[in-house]
Amino acid sequence: MFIDETSIKARAGDGGRGCSSFRREKYEPWGGPNGGDGGKGGDVVLRGDDDQNNLVDFKFKPHWNGERGEHGQGADCNGREGRPAILRVPLGTVVHRLDTGEKVVEILRDGEEFVLLKGGKGGFGNTRFKSSVTRAPRKTGPGEPGETGEFRLELKSMADVGLVGFPNAGKSSLTTLITKARPKVAAYPFTTLQPQIGVIEYPEEYERIVLADVPGLIAGASENKGLGHRFLKHIERCKLLLIIIDLAGTDNRDPRTDYKQLLKELELYDPALLDKPRVIAANKMDEDAAVVNLKKFKTRYPKVDIIPISCLSEVGIPKLRKELLKRVRKLRPKEKKSPRRAASVS
Repeated sequence: MFIDETSIKARAGDGGRGCSSFRREKYEPWGGPNGGDGGKGGDVVLRGDDDQNNLVDFKFKPHWNGERGEHGQGADCNGREGRPAILRVPLGTVVHRLDTGEKVVEILRDGEEFVLLKGGKGGFGNTRFKSSVTRAPRKTGPGEPGETGEFRLELKSMADVGLVGFPNAGKSSLTTLITKARPKVAAYPFTTLQPQIGVIEYPEEYERIVLADVPGLIAGASENKGLGHRFLKHIERCKLLLIIIDLAGTDNRDPRTDYKQLLKELELYDPALLDKPRVIAANKMDEDAAVVNLKKFKTRYPKVDIIPISCLSEVGIPKLRKELLKRVRKLRPKEKKSPRRAASVS
């Protein structure tokens, strides 16, 4: 099950109460106060986790509470701090306040932490209120309550390649061929109802790239028709767009019109998507109609680089894999090399 949006209720731990205590030992009749402070309540903390790929953990566990701080004890013993509630979220998670819609934070890096709600401070023990005037105070401080809130978690997948196409164009078949993901494949549209995340392995290159298969779009997807723009958000952070087109013209479709409509829907959703580099995969080249349509497509779009493939016969799949790796490598940020030390001259 892939969950990319859900709501949670969270509460940080309350602070522990301060202790009212006095030293009682033999030969120490005026031992004085020795009550310890209460412990701080546990925070609610978001932590980016590269091993998570969706929000299913929060769909079935919407309540998260930090631990209450322990109360103070005698002999100047302070209470233990409450354990924080650690929410391990996938990279690309955006958190909004449920009541106002205000954006709180965006988790983008593995291990990145953000304190969503702070635990309450612990109350003072009676030792804190000792003074030259008040030698035996019995006053203590109550622990402060922890912060509470309701939030909406939204996942925008951080994949290298975003796979986009109309229903029945062969996205699920292509995903099955080049990754280890196993989406549903059938001879009717909208077999994929949820985004699929797959990894393309290159053992000989010691490389891997992540592909996000976005469910089939239809005309008006940017206006929330069909599956709507709910899943278009998953390609916002993709470095490269892989557009797959049915060159066989199944259901009397025109591949040239499909390509134009896809670009239009992407532009209506976010004009910045058209600035992303893209690779065009012409699928179903094993059919005779696809050969004719390919010539027509190249005539209308002569400047578009298109890779003919067939998910049935697997023709062109190795070339597509190599092209995706080549493009993604160019788009990845280059690592800064540390300057070499100058050789010492003896």
